[in-house]
Amino acid sequence: MRKTSTQKSRVSFCDEGSSEIKMASISVFKASHPLRIQMRRIQRHRWLWGRKKVVPVAFLAPVAAVWAALNNADIQADKLYELLKTKRSRNSPVSNTWSVSDEATNEYSPVYIAPQDGLSDLDKIVTLPGQPSGVNFNQYSGYVTVNPNAGRALFYYFVESPTDSSNKPLVLWLNGGPGCSSMIGAMAELGPFRITSDGKSLFTNEYAWSNVANMLFLESPAGVGFSYSNTTSDYDHAGDKNTADDAYIFILNWLERFPQYKTRDFYITGESYAGHYVPQLAYKILLNNKKTNQTIINIKGIAIGNAWVDDETSESGMFDYWWTHAINSDATHNAILKYCDFGNETLSEMCVQSTNKAFDEMGNVDIYNIYAPICLNTDLRNASSTGSIDFFDPCWKSIIVKYLNDSVVQKAFHVKPTSWDYCSDVIPGWNDSPVTILPIINGDTDARVPITSSRYSINALNLPIKTPWRPWYLNKEVGGYLEAYEGLLLITVRGAGHTVPSYQPLRALTLFSSFLGGVLPPSS
Repeated sequence: MRKTSTQKSRVSFCDEGSSEIKMASISVFKASHPLRIQMRRIQRHRWLWGRKKVVPVAFLAPVAAVWAALNNADIQADKLYELLKTKRSRNSPVSNTWSVSDEATNEYSPVYIAPQDGLSDLDKIVTLPGQPSGVNFNQYSGYVTVNPNAGRALFYYFVESPTDSSNKPLVLWLNGGPGCSSMIGAMAELGPFRITSDGKSLFTNEYAWSNVANMLFLESPAGVGFSYSNTTSDYDHAGDKNTADDAYIFILNWLERFPQYKTRDFYITGESYAGHYVPQLAYKILLNNKKTNQTIINIKGIAIGNAWVDDETSESGMFDYWWTHAINSDATHNAILKYCDFGNETLSEMCVQSTNKAFDEMGNVDIYNIYAPICLNTDLRNASSTGSIDFFDPCWKSIIVKYLNDSVVQKAFHVKPTSWDYCSDVIPGWNDSPVTILPIINGDTDARVPITSSRYSINALNLPIKTPWRPWYLNKEVGGYLEAYEGLLLITVRGAGHTVPSYQPLRALTLFSSFLGGVLPPSS
């Protein structure tokens, strides 16, 4: 790690029961050009895992991996790779800093809120095509307008808990990319259904997160999935800030549409590039809660899995992980250590050659789950009227695309006729993406955003350890490992990849339940 100089800045976090915003000390590490914002400590804040008076932050780390073979790579990985290349280009428009201080003012500009009376009834889903019998919960989906002048609207899919939904929290889920759909999470990870291999039917996910919470899946920003704008130039302005702004407006309007959730405990969760989306949206909510006379969003915490939050630690940790897992040769790894400074805005030619060699040496494996089978035939083989939650189809991408592009399915979801894809092809670029947000965690067989990257990010904070590294258990087996710090929890899921619930649904649900309940998973 290169040496850094340190400056101090401030960012605000609020204590839920307090009348004033409490301040968190932030160290800004300067490395060449980019700024690396690192949270040192949160003054007067108690440990953040669980139901405390302060906003809890949980970082879920999978221990297996996720999607995509290298020569048929997951487009979510492609989107991240394209973003990194853009940020390193000489004429990059991408911001390297998260200018939180610019928003920390007492002024508040009221946002667009439209009448929502009766719209929830129109959004109620009667049944989804291929849905199994015996469904005992309510589903809703539709559009929420966030800018009427531009004709910009975001699509959501909402699943109420089948039991005691009126007393369970509201949880927002965001997939990453940037520019990828949260219907990935809904239909391939933690939603109430999975799609069978024929792409026509659904089967029950018995470990759905809606068992313990009311789950809200949002496709964001406009141009992703079913979300759209009638002003196509909106797509040219996609970026972190606009995504957070529109998501905030969406939540306020959605709560008007479903007013029974206005006072409900609210959590934001996500994965991958949602390592940017989640904390930025949470920060915006916390600031505006103190300044607005509109709806107060009762945010309680955030949880992020396999999150990309810091460019330098994520990239260096990724290549270190590859070498320690016998993916790369000693010679290639030594060349990366010698020639690459991932804290720089540009990479040397020798570094580029070395990293390209590292990708070549990896071969045709799933970078998101290096031990998982890859999709060798995108034809819908193994067609079956049933499915198993214990088997995650490596060709899931073609399956979800087929199902969500069925005109009958789109009608059931109350959407405009759309050529749906899991990541956007109408957003030409990403206009702002800070080098770092907060430290985030990944899984131990996810080679794209690996556990080593998460550890490097956390180690840079020098946080006091509250609970030393230990295993956590489920059904007398080690489910993963955890270490609790002052204000942060690192936790892994054994046998999971970049999309934890896809590969270890029961372990993922166990952690999610622990997070909502404010307790650590059992130690034995």
